[in-house]
Amino acid sequence: MSQVNRLATGGRIDRSQPLNFSFNGQSYQGFVGDTLAAALLANGVDIVGRSFKYSRPRGIVAAGSEEPNAVLQIGSTEAAQIPNVRATQQALYAGLVASSTNGWPSVNTDLMGILGKVGGKVMPPGFYYKTFMYPQNLWLTYEKYIRKAAGLGRAPKAADPDSYDYMNQHCDVLIVGGGAAGLAAALVAGRSGARVILADEQEEFGGSLLSTRETLDGKPASEWVTKVLAELASMPEVTLLPRATVHGYHDHNFLTIHQRLTDHLGEIAPMGMLRQRMHRVRAKCVVLATGAHERPLVYANNDVPGNMLADAVSTYVRRYGVAPGKQLVLSTNNDYAYRVVLDWLDAGLQVVAVADARSNPRGSWVEEARKRGVRILTGSAVVEAAGSKRVTAARICAIDVQNHKVTSPGEVLDCDLIVSSGGYSPVVHLASHLGGKPTWREDILAFVPGDGLQKRFCAGAVNGVFGLADALANGVEAGVSAAVEAGYKAVSASVPQVVVHLEEPTQALFQVPHDKPTARAPKQFVDLQNDVTAAGIELATREGFESVEHVKRYTALGFGTDQGKLGNINGLAIAARSLGISIAQMGTTMFRPNYTPVTFGAVAGRHCGELFEAKRYTAMQSWHLQNGAEFEDVGQWKRPWYFPKAGEDLHGAVARECLAVRNAVGILDASTLGKIDIQGPDAREFLNRVYSNAWTKLDVGKARYGLMCKEDGMVFDDGVTACLADNHFLMTTTTGGAARVMEWLEIYHQTEWPELKVYFTSVTDHWATMTLSGPNSRKLLAEVTDIDLDKDAFPFMTWKEGQVGGVPARVFRISFTGELSYEVNVQADYALGVWEKIIEAGKKHGLTPYGTETMHVLRAEKGFIIVGQDTDGSVTPDDLNMGWCVGRTKPFSWIGWRGMNREDCTREERKQLVGLKPIDPSKVLPEGAQLVRDPKQPIPMDMVGHVTSSYASAALKHSIAMALVKGGLKRIGERVFAPLVDGSVIEAEIVSSVFYDPKGDRQNV
Repeated sequence: MSQVNRLATGGRIDRSQPLNFSFNGQSYQGFVGDTLAAALLANGVDIVGRSFKYSRPRGIVAAGSEEPNAVLQIGSTEAAQIPNVRATQQALYAGLVASSTNGWPSVNTDLMGILGKVGGKVMPPGFYYKTFMYPQNLWLTYEKYIRKAAGLGRAPKAADPDSYDYMNQHCDVLIVGGGAAGLAAALVAGRSGARVILADEQEEFGGSLLSTRETLDGKPASEWVTKVLAELASMPEVTLLPRATVHGYHDHNFLTIHQRLTDHLGEIAPMGMLRQRMHRVRAKCVVLATGAHERPLVYANNDVPGNMLADAVSTYVRRYGVAPGKQLVLSTNNDYAYRVVLDWLDAGLQVVAVADARSNPRGSWVEEARKRGVRILTGSAVVEAAGSKRVTAARICAIDVQNHKVTSPGEVLDCDLIVSSGGYSPVVHLASHLGGKPTWREDILAFVPGDGLQKRFCAGAVNGVFGLADALANGVEAGVSAAVEAGYKAVSASVPQVVVHLEEPTQALFQVPHDKPTARAPKQFVDLQNDVTAAGIELATREGFESVEHVKRYTALGFGTDQGKLGNINGLAIAARSLGISIAQMGTTMFRPNYTPVTFGAVAGRHCGELFEAKRYTAMQSWHLQNGAEFEDVGQWKRPWYFPKAGEDLHGAVARECLAVRNAVGILDASTLGKIDIQGPDAREFLNRVYSNAWTKLDVGKARYGLMCKEDGMVFDDGVTACLADNHFLMTTTTGGAARVMEWLEIYHQTEWPELKVYFTSVTDHWATMTLSGPNSRKLLAEVTDIDLDKDAFPFMTWKEGQVGGVPARVFRISFTGELSYEVNVQADYALGVWEKIIEAGKKHGLTPYGTETMHVLRAEKGFIIVGQDTDGSVTPDDLNMGWCVGRTKPFSWIGWRGMNREDCTREERKQLVGLKPIDPSKVLPEGAQLVRDPKQPIPMDMVGHVTSSYASAALKHSIAMALVKGGLKRIGERVFAPLVDGSVIEAEIVSSVFYDPKGDRQNV
């Protein structure tokens, strides 16, 4: 496994520790310290993927998070798959398996590549908007193949084997970026005693200092980095976070940091270790030392593998000991780019020529290159790269930058590597997340962060300070200012000595001219990740897209994971020139979180599975399991759905359970109902305000049913509340609405009526509830309680305290079935024992356990609603024919009163709750079925309502349903129709929603 591009010496890699890995099925070798990108380049891999739209071959361009092409799939097993990983940010580890995300039958020979030759003509900007419109029924087919062609990564289908977590932190100073400026800022802030967090996205702190040829105090810059890190590590108040990307900057100096803890160790985290962690940090002050990205020059065929950034090549040579070619041509407009020439020469490699767009560059690095015999062609640029799957030559021509034209035929120079540098773009992304607009600076030809909306400072290259000495000084200044802002005393720090170089201004050059007009020249790529060309941007402006945000959306400039890191400034400049305005007038697009992609695992942290949504069980769970219950999820609760006997299906079991309740007695575990203990001298007044009916005169020992409405007058919960003492009430809510109601009560108390003395405590888990329903329920309960159950001593809608099964209990005589019923409440710790005693005593009374499905049938037979099923957030008490539950004369306007009396809420044709009786008693209406008056009306039909609840009733010997029908209450006796998907129609008569025992005799016996 020969590493054809690995230099014999140099780099920060450990050559004594080779690592085997594979890419697209081929085996390769790298070293500890490599990134996946460095290892691929070392092994001579040119093509790492195909482009987004035109499927052109693409190679590695950069060395950091700005890499647009090397976005790969990682993982050897389905469970370990991670899509869209930048090879430049993935540390190499033994056994790493990577593959390209597109290319068929292979990335080297892709049949879709023909689009790369004709794509500009058949797929211009706006192609998708204009083409895939009709016929609409084929869109799903279009989408499938568009997604496949786009080369997006594949999400894993197997469960993630790794663990993740998050950490909430506070600090005085958060420093983003561990390069020269960031380290200097951290040093002085740490010395002040401030709590400091230093986060950097790379494997090591140091940034460009790890690959620079410059020295600090006459020594390699990496030695200064080591010294500073050692001092920072010794400070107890300083936290160092490597491999940690600050990906979001939010209000009030709240920042989110994605830290890759073990991604460098293997595709699965070692036993007992976390894969990744999300830090959620609140900082008193922030220092942005995020650096700058080098801009590529835009010229013809600048996407062919072998076109790279100058800084990136220096990084690969000096940090990784990799030379991604043999013969180098540099095209630039600034002094900094000449460092790659010197680094290339130091590696013993050939520099074919330098094309400098400036007329007479004389900076220090330029002169050093001249002394070393480098051919420098001034007033020139690479106008076109030759080659298909790898650069083979560069055409260099003299250019007139001001008039944007080529002024000479030029010459073609053989080479295998073209590096370009169009200047530097400060990484303003985080500074823009809060809405601050970057400011254009003509002196550096770049945008810098605008006015900060938070307490933050900028340091180094992000601040437009590119020289190393100035960046260090700027970092110290920002660190001191941040510490003082956080309340600490300023400390001094000496800035290491740096050799000062003569630097000349950068030439404004964002697109290299070509002999042919942009639209006819070979493609000049601006955004490599999204296949946006200069011609596409010009076309967008010609088609009327003048706003920078419109140009972005029409062309996809800066979309996706790229976020405009390399292409935005060039793209804005091209659009500005096309519109005849300045770049400052054009402005820049809005950058949004995330700065780079974040895994769903890190976002979720430990909030997955049972830690995300805990499974809640009642005290009788073990009994339910032993007796064969089938369960359904109600909120987070596991509730018995039905109790099948041998050979029974759901329908058979429910029919048996329903008849048992109607003819004998049934028992239901109702422990999951929400229970809120309400106390305080103003408890009655509070209930009056939140319920639709009156509560002032409810006596101790009695209970009342009530509806709760939202501000708009729509029902959002219901339940029974009992008066335990003059200032003490127990409220019950629906199972799924318990937390919502509790929160709602607290919000109104704390924000609207803080003067009321009332207190709420959730006691849902404290009390277990056993409901006995049926004609034999009084006889059964009498055998296990000391409470007088005589109907006169214990009437309907009252409650009593006593012993049940030898345990203190509260017993409520309320009914959700329409039968004689008792709800037995005991402390949850004793509930299973009491339940078993009732079960044993109930054998001679025909006691049958029943589940939630039977409960639904029984309540529907009585016309009792289920909030959330028979309501949908758009019905008032009057719509439910429950005007009897509205206190229309209460002195205080309860929540929802004004809302339900709006004009729209009182019109006659509102949907109202009614019953439906199918003409064919054996047919059960599907819940959700739409109702019409004329089944023969052509589509689209006029819908007059929909079915909310529907069941087969064993007691009534026919099916029943509840429905919301327009003007339904005045249409009793009329018929409606439910057209079904299979073409059949069910006819039903509109009837009262109370099907069973309409006078309530059975529950009052």
